[in-house]
Parts: sequence; structure tokens; C-alpha cells
Amino acid sequence: MFRKLTLAAVLAVSATSAAAESAAHIEDFDFSFEGPFGSFDQNQLQRGLKIYTEVCSACHGLELVAFRNLHDEGGPSLPADQTLAYAEGFEIYDESIEDYRAATPADKFPGSSLENAPDLSLMAKARAGFHGPYGTGLNQLFKGMGGPEYIASLMTGYEEAPECAPEDFDGQYNVAFAAGGYPDECKYENGDHKYPGSWIAMGQPLYGEDVDFDDGHSNDLHHEAEDVAAFLMWTAEPKMMARKQAGLTGVIFLIILSVLLYLTNKRLWAPHKNKD
Repeated sequence: MFRKLTLAAVLAVSATSAAAESAAHIEDFDFSFEGPFGSFDQNQLQRGLKIYTEVCSACHGLELVAFRNLHDEGGPSLPADQTLAYAEGFEIYDESIEDYRAATPADKFPGSSLENAPDLSLMAKARAGFHGPYGTGLNQLFKGMGGPEYIASLMTGYEEAPECAPEDFDGQYNVAFAAGGYPDECKYENGDHKYPGSWIAMGQPLYGEDVDFDDGHSNDLHHEAEDVAAFLMWTAEPKMMARKQAGLTGVIFLIILSVLLYLTNKRLWAPHKNKD
């Protein structure tokens, strides 16, 4: 009886995971910061910052990120004068003077300007792009949570709506967004969706060639989506490189300590091993 219940539970979890996996199409991007030895690409972060500034900041905020962090090593690493000039391009409401003033590097980015536009500071950690098969989380184990992949896939996931959808259905069809509305006309009799994704209220923000990069890098839609997703990963994990360095140092220390303990143990007990 116990085995039957356990098997039934596993199958139920497997079906749920498979449904979640097929509900949206998430592309596995090859980001430079992935893996234990990966690191942020400074040029990519600067390109992502430019995309955020010229496109995303019109609606979305970064209220947990300070302007001075743009100067930090391991991030966009803007020079101090450029960080100051960039901050001054934003207006911050100062409660002490009850008025707006130009921002300084010590201030944080403004919040979202629209009530229904989420703040993007932690978006790359708040969204999971990958879901493990059979409830085991194997995809997340080998690929990570997939937050940046989710963001990049969302940016590139706007497509023409399937022919089954009514023309007046609210939102835009996006193959990477699974939490939106879905017309009954595009469902099977059992309620399953015929197509991945759903309809999202946010209009398509990037089309490709939206910005011109100072380093001459390609600005097609795929690269723009990848760059802004990398930047939002940095806003969510600005100390990722320091954390990886500390972890690597700790592993090396433990390896050396293990070797020393082994040699010490061997030296102490070697004279006693051959005794009767």
C-alpha cells in the first residue's frame, strides 16, 4: 500500500513538473557568469545598463541598487566621473527638502514609474526559468535557476498570436510567459494549452536595434535581450564574483588542510602499524 501511494505521488509530481516545463519556452542562453569559475562581462553589463536606461527605466525601477555600485569592481565598473554624471541624469525625491533634486552616487535608482510595473532589482532571482524533470530539480542543478534565461527569453518570446486566438484578446502572445491569460479557443477539450506561453499585458519592449552600443557590439534582438538579462543578474547578485572567489578560496584551504591532516595522521600512526 505504501509503495502504491508513493508511486502515485511521484507520478503526480512528474506530471506537474512536465506541465510546468511545457507551459513556456525558455531558451538556455550561454552567459559568461555561469558556473563556479564564471564572471560578469564588464562590456556586456555596460551594454545592459544602456538598454535599461534608454528602454526599461521608462517604466521599471531598480530601487534596491545604488548608483555608486556602478563603479564597483566586478560590475559595470564605470569610472567615478561617469558614475557621477550618470546619477545626475536622474531626479530623486528628497524628503528633507520636500522636493526633487538631481541624484548623487549615494542615492538609489528610482522606483517603478507605473503602479503595475514591477521593480527589476531582484527580478533575475525571483523568476525560475528551468524546472526539474520528475520533481527532482535536475535542470536547476545543472543549469541553475534560469532567471536570466527567463528574462532574455521573455524579451525574445513575443510572436504572432496563433490563428485560434480571437483578435480582440487582451495582451500580446509570448511563448516564454506562462502566467497570463489564455483563450478557450486555443485549449484542448481537457483544458490543456495547444501552444506554449500565454498572453502578457506588457507590450514588447525590445525589437532589435533599439540602442547603439559604444563598443560596436551587435544590437539585434537576441543580443539586446541577453545583455539586459545579464545586467539584471548583476543587480540581483552584485557581489557574485566576490562570493565565488571566497568559495574557491575556502575549497582550496580545505583541500590543503585535508592533505596536511592526512600526512600528520600517517606520520603519527606509521610507527604503530607494524607492531604486533
